[in-house]
Amino acid sequence: MDLGIYLSSFPKAFSSANDWKKNTIGGTITRFSEDVVISDYKIALIGVLEGRGAEEFIDFRKASSKIRAQFYSLYNHFPNVKMIDLGDVLPGSEVSDTYFALTSIVEELVKKEVIPIVLGGSQDLTFASYTAYEALEQSVNIVTVDPKIDIGVVNEGVSDNNYINHILMHQPNYLFNYSSLGYQSYLTDDELISLMEKLNFDAYRLGVVKNDLEEVEPIVRNADILSFDMAAIKASESPASMEASPNGFDGEDACRIARYAGLSDKLSSFAVYNYVSEKDVDDVSAKLIGQMLWYFIDGFNNRLNDYPVATKGSYTKYHVAVESEKLDLSFYKSPKSGRWWIEVPYPQNGNSRHERHLMMPCSYSDYLKACEGKIPERWWQAYQKLM
Repeated sequence: MDLGIYLSSFPKAFSSANDWKKNTIGGTITRFSEDVVISDYKIALIGVLEGRGAEEFIDFRKASSKIRAQFYSLYNHFPNVKMIDLGDVLPGSEVSDTYFALTSIVEELVKKEVIPIVLGGSQDLTFASYTAYEALEQSVNIVTVDPKIDIGVVNEGVSDNNYINHILMHQPNYLFNYSSLGYQSYLTDDELISLMEKLNFDAYRLGVVKNDLEEVEPIVRNADILSFDMAAIKASESPASMEASPNGFDGEDACRIARYAGLSDKLSSFAVYNYVSEKDVDDVSAKLIGQMLWYFIDGFNNRLNDYPVATKGSYTKYHVAVESEKLDLSFYKSPKSGRWWIEVPYPQNGNSRHERHLMMPCSYSDYLKACEGKIPERWWQAYQKLM
């Protein structure tokens, strides 16, 4: 596929490596041209300047350039990670045209095992990234980092406050699990939390997540797509979001979550949305996003490829009998990373496209809960979806 048909000409200010200091991202990243072989790269940067899906229209035309300027200025500590910048996807005649372009690009990249990093634009573009997985006929898990759960009015067009509805209703449907990280209770209707529970999806309140950020790692490790709304970060640390708030994650939290995403062998798409350049005093938010991308790549550079599918024999296996439920649970601990997984039993008549979700990332605390006779909630939710 010729990706160039969906991309604008490369921004002049970023077109030459010579304009950036030696050993910086800007001095080492490849710029897209017609003669590049996409499969030679591991990570591809894409700007998407679409804002018509936002609840209130925002002009995102300067957003990707602001972020690039900060990201390019950082030093590249990852010489073995080949990166390419594809430039920007301009808004189409209709917002559906932009979705189609982004879907086509993400589909091609994921097929070639290149991880797209999408710089939006409004968060409804997550829907376009999701539909890219249709052609792969691959069920996926989505994690959003967001102060709200974007399940709005289903009979309206796709927007940044209802795109999850459209993912749920889209046919054919390939969504296996959805996790919302960092929602803020006063911004979220209790009915949405109840709906998430009925659907066996996960919703993690901001205070709970911040209290033990390490517990975020297995949630992110289970994702194929991670979508980060900059409004999830408190305004004092990142003022340039569509709905800036005094509460939220801090910059260090955001970078840790991004690194967890990079470390995950499973994750194949990462995106940052709702950055509003006009609000960015001293480019603080653009600097933070650049650093989040740097930490994502740092995580990717340290991937251990220890997802226990074909190599379970080398893992330490723990059997835990939960007598109250007459269940035997199997946990696996990686000898490389010390990370944990729990195995979910698979019905014989189950859908084969769900098999990749049977080894579910978990934490040591899940193992301890099982030892106390408590079934880990993440295991139970997955089991319910498979039955």
